[in-house]
Amino acid sequence: MFRKTLKKDPELFQNVSEGLRKLYRTKLFPLEDTYRFHDFHSPALEDADFDNKPMVLLVGQYSTGKTTFIRHLMEQDFPGMRIGPEPTTDSFIAVMHGEQDGVIPGNALVVDPKKPFRKLNAFGNAFLNRFMCAQMPNPVLESISIIDTPGILSGEKQRISRGYDFAAVLEWFAERVDRIILLFDAHKLDISDEFSEVIRALKNHEDKMRVVLNKADQISTQQLMRVYGALMWSLGKIINTPEVVRVYIGSFWAQPLLVPDNRKLFEAEEQDLFLDIQSLPRNAALRKLNDLIKRARLAKVQAYIISSLKKEMPSVFGKDSKKKELIANLGEIYQKIEKEHQISPGDFPNLAKMQELLNGQDFTKFASLKPKLLEAVEDMLANDIARLMAMVRQEESAMPSQTVKGGAFEGTMSGPFGHGYGEGASEGIDELEWVVGRDKPTYDEIFYTLSPINGKVSGAAAKKEMLKSKLPNTVLGKIWKLADVDKDGYLDDEEFALANHLIKVKLEGHELPAELPNHLVPPSKRPGNSLQD
Repeated sequence: MFRKTLKKDPELFQNVSEGLRKLYRTKLFPLEDTYRFHDFHSPALEDADFDNKPMVLLVGQYSTGKTTFIRHLMEQDFPGMRIGPEPTTDSFIAVMHGEQDGVIPGNALVVDPKKPFRKLNAFGNAFLNRFMCAQMPNPVLESISIIDTPGILSGEKQRISRGYDFAAVLEWFAERVDRIILLFDAHKLDISDEFSEVIRALKNHEDKMRVVLNKADQISTQQLMRVYGALMWSLGKIINTPEVVRVYIGSFWAQPLLVPDNRKLFEAEEQDLFLDIQSLPRNAALRKLNDLIKRARLAKVQAYIISSLKKEMPSVFGKDSKKKELIANLGEIYQKIEKEHQISPGDFPNLAKMQELLNGQDFTKFASLKPKLLEAVEDMLANDIARLMAMVRQEESAMPSQTVKGGAFEGTMSGPFGHGYGEGASEGIDELEWVVGRDKPTYDEIFYTLSPINGKVSGAAAKKEMLKSKLPNTVLGKIWKLADVDKDGYLDDEEFALANHLIKVKLEGHELPAELPNHLVPPSKRPGNSLQD
């Protein structure tokens, strides 16, 4: 009934969040509930999961600068914050926006329906005593929330003494956050066993993962290259994917650089990372949509696994021995389902983990296959998701300015300390004299060897000279368009000097502007000087 209504009525959803919530409740949740998805994989989603702001999860070994990184972004201390070389952050701290500074303890946090943390209740008191929410009025937190995590230690002892499953908690967060930032210390790069285990637990979320090589100003360029190489090699072994994870190198705090040699590199990397974080509010709906599709695919596989096990169970005798046999042969059941239903091997849950979880289950209480539940999810993936995808694009175009503002994000936006200010095509932006004029005498010498007619050289003559730069024709074509300010197909001495200046900009590794900036327009071509032309 619901499916028919959905197809007839295209105006069913007011917005993407409401659409996702409705689809989950009416189509996906019944399938999850029937085939015990919540016992095996992930708790049911709450309304707050669809409405919450984008979240950034910070993970790293102790003293890699996680808490300092948050402080750097917000340019403000947050309640409950502790920084030091020893393992200081021993709690999960959700740093969120609030009208007043304050801390909400974990037990109170998991009963608040407006916060997306209710299902963390399942991890018990040992975890909840180590979980809190720091609220404060900060412009950065108006757009995103940040999750600080305890520093990861090395050795078996700490893993046991935590009293809760640390990797499982991180996996829970990883499913719900928009960005996972793994922090490493360039000064002491080592990846402990627990950190390796944590990274493996985040395996299905590589698309959300970014790596920060922090404190890179403490070592020389040569050492930094070695550390970067060692980090990539270690990550390649742990993450075990052919794609390379994006690594941002820098020193993410507001202190002077100890070794300033790589300042330009750090600035460019910080700018890239900030742009990535700033894009999160704009892409939040798309991320939630993507996560729901991932969840639906896993729920379908779960339904096939559980119903297959139910089908194989005897009705009266030998249930225990059959259960053991089925668990041992789960890999074969995976292959059978894969062939029968054309499912990709990547959609199946981890075999060893599934076998472990199945040990504690009563197979006789499993549900048999119910095609209607699977059809509802298939219909959701085939039709409803496509409609929501179109709505995502509409929402994005309606709110193009959705971005993270305030804190460290303001410092690099504009003014003389903005990224790339006064460099490349921006050189001379705040000078009274025309910046091209400095080298114009040199360019004039070349200009007059090209036998100008009526003070101008033709395209063919200019081309010969411009080709000496060895730049590709596509780039030279763009330079010609920018330099031929009056669009007459010829270059006068000023335009020719401008073309050479832009060639120099490109050869120095800078990008060309899409349009000619005002400060590069030749003096005789500026408004008010047209009569002199």
